Amino acid sequence: MLIEIAPLLRGAAVVGAGFLAGGLNVVVGAGTLASFPILVLLGFPPLTATMANTVGIVPGSLSGVFVYRRELRAHYRVTRLLLPSSSAGGVTGALLLLHLSADIFAAVIPWLIGIGTLLVLSGPAIKNRIGRVAATDDVDATPFPRRGSKVASVVGAFLLGVYGGYFSAAQGILLVALLGITTTLLMQELNAVKNASVAAVNIIAATVFIFVSPELISWPIVALVALGSILGGLVGGRFARRLPAGLFRGFVVIVGITTVTATVLSH
Repeated sequence: MLIEIAPLLRGAAVVGAGFLAGGLNVVVGAGTLASFPILVLLGFPPLTATMANTVGIVPGSLSGVFVYRRELRAHYRVTRLLLPSSSAGGVTGALLLLHLSADIFAAVIPWLIGIGTLLVLSGPAIKNRIGRVAATDDVDATPFPRRGSKVASVVGAFLLGVYGGYFSAAQGILLVALLGITTTLLMQELNAVKNASVAAVNIIAATVFIFVSPELISWPIVALVALGSILGGLVGGRFARRLPAGLFRGFVVIVGITTVTATVLSH
């Protein structure tokens, strides 16, 4: 199921997809789940759409890091611990994407989008759970109060980095859920660390794509996604604490379900 529209409108739709990705990544961490299906529905091949997403949303990811710079400075130990692990995972995931055949990638897309959609749908429950746990913690204590929590955080960040380098949908929500269990960080602090880790994965994966397989990257699409992601990241970051994320989440779920259905029926 592809959408046939004029080139100008198609370009505007790509910018819109980047805007959604940039804004959603800062607020709820599921931007790719919105932008990837839109690009596919516009007629771009899945591999092209994924690589354009990964490279194009880097500027938007950096916008989210900038917005949360105060929280990141306050918890630099957690960020410093997780960034190498997330980055290593991002390299692994990006290489997996490049070395697996396009047929394999196309086959797992419905599963990835389906899982990501379920994660977005359960986002409020995850956040409520995290909020209750964080509210009972002593925020002045070490961010890793439980035995093994530091190891679990590092290993989990690596695995989510692999997932993020390969596809990245709902990676941020998963990371927030993980750190909500293994650390004493509050919700906004979790979001800050999430933004930094996801940005690192996106940058690393984009670098791998650019240097290993530049011929697979559609730079016009990347430029349009990047433009949208910058605007979306700035808007999403500015209103991250006030935007009704439920509206965005509902849209993502609808798009995700529609895309999974269309993909399954097309095979």
